[in-house]
Amino acid sequence: MSSTVHAPRGVLADLGPIQQLRAGSLGRRIPQLLVGLVLYGVSLGLMVRGALGLAPWDVLHSGFIRHVPMTLGQAVILFSFVVLLLWIPLREKPGIGTVANAFLVGLSADVTLALLGEPGAWSARIALMVGGVVLNGLATALYIGSQLGRGPRDGLMTGLARRTGLSLRLVRTVLEVSVVVIGLLLGGVLGVGTVLYALAIGPLAQVMLPWVVVQLPVRAGSAGNPVGRDPAG
Repeated sequence: MSSTVHAPRGVLADLGPIQQLRAGSLGRRIPQLLVGLVLYGVSLGLMVRGALGLAPWDVLHSGFIRHVPMTLGQAVILFSFVVLLLWIPLREKPGIGTVANAFLVGLSADVTLALLGEPGAWSARIALMVGGVVLNGLATALYIGSQLGRGPRDGLMTGLARRTGLSLRLVRTVLEVSVVVIGLLLGGVLGVGTVLYALAIGPLAQVMLPWVVVQLPVRAGSAGNPVGRDPAG
């Protein structure tokens, strides 16, 4: 017979979609999720306006929209659902955060781009690039810390890592290099911001996640994923 206990501080509980909703603290978790996803889209918009390089997946998005009549945010939404189709053979389970991620990031990115012009001064562009990366780290920590489901691209990485037995770091590297290459072939935007993002986003999210992770109950004897550790080894 299993019992329910609280996970130690700094632990991400491994819960299914229904368990995520039943775990409580929704009055904090849902607003935190929404704020995190909106800020994620804002951070994307900041990096675009900085024009010094985009995050790996956004290199792909920016290349794709050069060939189709879509906004960047619409491309983010489209590719989110394409990636979710790849969850099916991997048997990944989406949460409400997964679906919200698919919509809100793209929508908030488009709003940010509509409100923010591209500056001419290098100092302003650098500030937008650096600010976008830091804000993305905070946004990532907020939405992951709400414990309401992985984003589509994160779920693809963790699902592939689990199914192949490869480390999460290796799977992430292969995926991100692949989408960058495809994005470049399509005419996507690559620059110093891409390198900065690749080097900084992991450490930033690792530092910030313990600040905002919501402690949830887990079943006694089950293992959560300690914050900042690679769940795939």
